[in-house]
Amino acid sequence: MIKVVFVCLGNICRSPMAEGFFRQKVEEAHVADQFDIDSAATGSWNLGNPPHRGTQKVLEKHHIDFSHMRARKLNEADFKTADYIIGMDDSNVTDILALGGENSQASIHKLMDFVPNSDNPSIPDPYYTGDFDETERLISAGIEGLFQKIRLEKGI
Repeated sequence: MIKVVFVCLGNICRSPMAEGFFRQKVEEAHVADQFDIDSAATGSWNLGNPPHRGTQKVLEKHHIDFSHMRARKLNEADFKTADYIIGMDDSNVTDILALGGENSQASIHKLMDFVPNSDNPSIPDPYYTGDFDETERLISAGIEGLFQKIRLEKGI
């Protein structure tokens, strides 16, 4: 089982969108049974909350179920069991490392690391920018690149 955890600041905008898109990607490829996919926050502000309404609209547009998604904080178990922990920006990666990622066996990256020649090294937080369309576009590109990398690495 390949465990992938997507991480952003509050786990209500970017990381649940990435979780939903990645879940859809592995289902379409008929390899969902080989993955454990989740998302988490580095902060505690939104614990227990569903995705932000802007993220819900994007997920609904793609027919992705988010009814099970509730914000939670990245924890010690994630560092012990995840193969990949994927942050949305530099600040997320710094926080992931500070929360325990330095001692993790997980491969820790930014999602945009998987998009060659991108003009965007990070995915801006739509909670602050209000631009859920840009977030959708960037996450879609990152998910595609991440999935291809995992397929190559794991022989899927």
